[in-house]
Amino acid sequence: MALMITDECINCDVCEPECPNGAISQGDEIYVIDPNLCTECVGHYDEPQCVEVCPVDCIPKDPDHEETADELQAKYERLTAQG
Repeated sequence: MALMITDECINCDVCEPECPNGAISQGDEIYVIDPNLCTECVGHYDEPQCVEVCPVDCIPKDPDHEETADELQAKYERLTAQG
């Protein structure tokens, strides 16, 4: 499943540059994660990099965007496909 950023986000700016898929961007009030781009770093890293660097632990799994490991891998392959 994709990840999400909760309203506990302090806008510290450390997560956005860590995302290999460009899924994190500044929202109206806090950073947001595009579930269409988030692979939980599957294919890139063993652990989601945004979660690793977040100082306030505000990046849980998004229950509205459940995906299996195979689905995340397929999304990674689609996102990184060289046309």
